[in-house]
Amino acid sequence: MKNFKIVVKIVLLVVVLIGLLVGYAFKIEPKMLVVHSYHLNEDKGESVKIVQISDIQVSETYTVNQLNRLVEKINQISPDMIVFTGDLFENFSAFPQKQEVTDSLSQLNATVGKFAVWGNRDYGGGAFKIYEDLLTNADFTLLNNNGVTVPVSNDKKLFIGGIDDGLLGKPDIDLLLSQMDDTYDYEIVLMHEPDMAELLKDTSVNLLLAGHSHGGQIRIPFMKTIKTSLAEKYDDGFYTINKDNGMQLYVNTGIGTSRIAARFMVPPEIAVFTIHL
Repeated sequence: MKNFKIVVKIVLLVVVLIGLLVGYAFKIEPKMLVVHSYHLNEDKGESVKIVQISDIQVSETYTVNQLNRLVEKINQISPDMIVFTGDLFENFSAFPQKQEVTDSLSQLNATVGKFAVWGNRDYGGGAFKIYEDLLTNADFTLLNNNGVTVPVSNDKKLFIGGIDDGLLGKPDIDLLLSQMDDTYDYEIVLMHEPDMAELLKDTSVNLLLAGHSHGGQIRIPFMKTIKTSLAEKYDDGFYTINKDNGMQLYVNTGIGTSRIAARFMVPPEIAVFTIHL
């Protein structure tokens, strides 16, 4: 009888622990926000501060109020540039908050500019009808197989380009590359799906920024992390794509959630890159 009571207590303890972990994954971690900061080319002089966010996925579980708090947090960082690597809504047809999201994103402040690319969910759920217009009204430049020159002080300049979504769009690497030359001090390319980095492996690009993976979104120790299409090889953090020229890829684990409104051991992320030129 004594052993039975011990077993019951252990089972109850395990059940309570599981309940607490599930509550944490659904109610606490998705509302957390971590800032990861990195310095690149530290041996150089002038610098530009770039904030990357990805996979906001506004929905019933990631509300405009949360988006407003994200905007406030980013503005506190005082970025020179803000880049968004796709998936603004989880499903726009189910949560069509176009004006509210436009108003929120328009409050983001960046001294040099704000840039974005298409994600797969920006095409799905009817979002393709409003995505470009929404971003334009929020003062973002939507890059789609093209790029722009960004002047930096002391006659330095960088190139920032973007590739169309690899799942539902029409990525055109050759078109993007045709707009680049060898006069840039630094080259950045935005993409939604990180595995597309392989398509740029033999180019002169310095830094690739992607999202899409959510870092697996839920990581349970000793269990395999869930992978998603075109984020199977690269899913979290820095990777060296080309050792010869030092090309790096950074995969942002995103802000919102997809399919299941939970995160575990992968909190929402803002990435900050101080790039010296």
